[in-house]
Amino acid sequence: MATRFSPTALTATLSIQIADQIGASILEEKIAPGERIRETSLAEAFNVSRATVRDALRILETRGLVSILPQRGATVTMLSASELHNLFEIRAMLLALASRHAATHFQPEHAAKLQLALKALREAIGSANAYARASAGMIGAITQISDNAQLTELITGFAQRIGRYARLGLLTRERRQRSLTNWEALVTAISGGNQDLAEETHRRLALENREAAMVVIEGREQQQERPGGSAARQQRSTPDGGVKKGGAYPKVIPPNSGLPWSHSNPTSERR
Repeated sequence: MATRFSPTALTATLSIQIADQIGASILEEKIAPGERIRETSLAEAFNVSRATVRDALRILETRGLVSILPQRGATVTMLSASELHNLFEIRAMLLALASRHAATHFQPEHAAKLQLALKALREAIGSANAYARASAGMIGAITQISDNAQLTELITGFAQRIGRYARLGLLTRERRQRSLTNWEALVTAISGGNQDLAEETHRRLALENREAAMVVIEGREQQQERPGGSAARQQRSTPDGGVKKGGAYPKVIPPNSGLPWSHSNPTSERR
């Protein structure tokens, strides 16, 4: 074989794993918007090389979760009303189309998958973070049933970037209850093979979530404009959707700490 391959390519999945874990922490605002991410601390936390961390941060940059500036390193991107509006326009169309395809391709054996996803949503109703993860699980189930690999790839491609905003629209129990009602209606439409209703219901679900998130974003922007508003930039949500002031969370939370993005140490290749 004339082609030569490099074994270094085999470590690419490690950077992706780390990026996924850091991304999940950014999504839940355990690392706050505007916060600087320190390569050295992350390398120590994950027990990997700084080069691996840099690769992970570049992945996060492509996802729109961090910005990397020369001599300054990586910083978590800020949330904005304009980005929220634009992303949800795309999200609503893609998810509505996925549900339409799911209704088209629905088979009786798919019912258990949808009911299991609904069960997870009901059990997570008390927590914004848990409910957001369960919502992502439901979307995953629907895209699988849709049997459209390209559509699934598009939806998955910016899941974390849009997930930051989707979670903000689910901070109150009232909003989560309304969302659950919509999910239940959507599952009924898909299971019944009603393509038009499935498409309409999922679009409504996404746009209602956008409006609720917009209220949060605009409230934060107004708070930042008031005297002393710089402190507002240091606020971040608690796991249940409340707000804690800056300094409440450590800069880096090591693996095995019990957080969603640190279930285990991916490797011990630090050097």
